Amino acid sequence: MGVLTNLEARLESLVEGVFNRAFRARVQPVELARKLAKEMDSYKTVSVSRTYVPNEYIVFLAREDRRQFEGYESALLDELSAHLLEHAARENLALLTRPKVTFETDRRLRMGEFGIQARLVKPPASEREEAAQGDLGATMVYSAARPGAPAEPAAEKAETRALLKMGGKTFVIDRPNTVIGRSSRCDFVVEDPNVSRRHAELQRRGPDWYVVDLDSTNGVSVNGKQVRSTRLAPGDEIALGTARLSFNVD
Repeated sequence: MGVLTNLEARLESLVEGVFNRAFRARVQPVELARKLAKEMDSYKTVSVSRTYVPNEYIVFLAREDRRQFEGYESALLDELSAHLLEHAARENLALLTRPKVTFETDRRLRMGEFGIQARLVKPPASEREEAAQGDLGATMVYSAARPGAPAEPAAEKAETRALLKMGGKTFVIDRPNTVIGRSSRCDFVVEDPNVSRRHAELQRRGPDWYVVDLDSTNGVSVNGKQVRSTRLAPGDEIALGTARLSFNVD
């Protein structure tokens, strides 16, 4: 509550002390902040080393509710963006860019109702370069560039990340070599008794991804065909024993 109390105090200063009177029975900025943070927490994409969350949020407002923000909508959006940035840093969540919040009017909504659409969007090349240089300070969780070292092009990284879908969840593979198996020491753990402790390895070779069998007991199959090592294509199904993983590329 401390964070939201501070946010409410900042928002109150935007409307010159009439916060409680102006927003009674209407959409309140602090409620928007709470729901935006909840949406951030609801749409997580888990990678081997990070948990990514959406970086763009569209808030749909009734015409009457949006009208009350006239004159300081830009400042309010900045405050909501800052709140999401703080929330991500506090919860150790990874962002591709600084959170962006926009308002849109939806005539189907009644006063007091609002909707939120959250999306994880890759930034344009120019923004990725700026992010790699650390413009977002301590919250910059999408670049490992060292101070004084040339930033590695983020576009190339994004084009060669692998996505593994298992059990309804999507996992981002951002390492060039990822060991998959039942052991807790593996990079990608599959809790299945038919999976060997070190079952297979996912390897990035240039722009391509390969799966390699690590002498497993039950073998590795891709699209129903048993393999020792093979290049993967988007949409391929990898079978490790009885476990099924769907492969894709980001």
